[in-house]
Amino acid sequence: MNLKRCVTGITLFGVLFCVLGQEAALAQREVVRIPIEGTIDKGLGPFVKRSLEESGARGARFAILDINTPGGRVDAAWQIVDAIQESQVPVYAFVDRALSAGAMIALATDAIYMRPGATIGAATPVTGQGQKASEKMVSAMRSEFRALAEARDMDPRVAEAMVDEEVEIDGVVEAGKLLTLSADEAIALGYAEGRYDTLEELLGALGEPNTAVLTTSPNWAEQIVRFLTNPVVAPLLLTLGFLGLLFEVKTAGFGFGGMAGLIGLGLFFGAHLIVGLAGWEELILIAVGLVLIAAEVFIIPGFGVAGALGIVSLGSGVVLSMLGRFPTVMDLGTAFTVVTVSIALTGAFAYAFLRHLKWSRRLGGIFLREATTKELGYVSGDVRPDLIGKRGKAATTLRPAGVGIFGGERIDVVSEGPWIEAGKTIEITQSEGYRNVVREVAEAASG
Repeated sequence: MNLKRCVTGITLFGVLFCVLGQEAALAQREVVRIPIEGTIDKGLGPFVKRSLEESGARGARFAILDINTPGGRVDAAWQIVDAIQESQVPVYAFVDRALSAGAMIALATDAIYMRPGATIGAATPVTGQGQKASEKMVSAMRSEFRALAEARDMDPRVAEAMVDEEVEIDGVVEAGKLLTLSADEAIALGYAEGRYDTLEELLGALGEPNTAVLTTSPNWAEQIVRFLTNPVVAPLLLTLGFLGLLFEVKTAGFGFGGMAGLIGLGLFFGAHLIVGLAGWEELILIAVGLVLIAAEVFIIPGFGVAGALGIVSLGSGVVLSMLGRFPTVMDLGTAFTVVTVSIALTGAFAYAFLRHLKWSRRLGGIFLREATTKELGYVSGDVRPDLIGKRGKAATTLRPAGVGIFGGERIDVVSEGPWIEAGKTIEITQSEGYRNVVREVAEAASG
């Protein structure tokens, strides 16, 4: 019996060892394809970084960045470049279209391969209006491209000419024209290793004709983050947050409006925090802004310095949370556009909501359909001229409204000047229905 158990255990262990060994061998022969398609945004960086880290963990032969992009955010491209340089496996670029920031990503790889009709270059940074960015930004991009080219022993002037049209190279590009290379031109200048129609053809040229290809894709969390940071979705989240807080301030207690506002702002700032746009500095600015606005609404009468500073702090935090480490003019324009659209949507929704409440039959309406003026004979309350000149005590602190006691009668009053502490002697100077204006009088003068 013991012998049978021993033989059975050894057999199972051997089978398990063979299976694990086969999986490890397959992983060793595996090639990982990472698609980089569409506009490069901040959500793309974490996806590429995770894919390269998983490639290294799986022991893949190498990773291929399948690039087809018109460009995008420079700071997002820098994040991808850093991930490529930290990769534990070789990284190659298979280019269909690598323009602007896409060209920088391609230059950071160990080798570039191109499809027929592919292009690479046209990497000068531009503003939101399509104009060339400042010399400071152009210089930074030019230096980055030069450094990447030098790291691969390629002519750095070609890389610089992709960024700055003032760079002239005899026989390649004349001054005043930005350099964009075709597949054949890139191969002739040593910027690409070859031209291949398909990925299978490329793998054959690399000596891996029968290698399994694993194509990575963003996971659900990365897809959600990219969706929430989209310039179209971000204003809607801010609008939800602002509307929720606005309605919460106008209603007693904490309810649905406050919860919706916190969810909207939480999704907005949480997504930008994950992709690296927002940091603790922005969150502190936003928190300080909300505290100052709350203090202005609930504690300090009127609208003054605290409210203004709160709005400035909140607005600054929102704008900064949409900028990266190296914001361009385009990034600034996008951030201000998001905030402007959010404010406009908030105003429009608030106006529409109030109009609906105003005429809603289900809710009975909260506004009168017709004016009730004094000229038409309407009064807000009984007019009591007998109260004028009457003195009493302030039952509550008048800030500036409160309650006064006059001969045993509690009357709603409002101070005509500064706040009046509870217990002080007051005198009614005006009585217009429900509005009774009082002023403080000296104790010695009271009767």
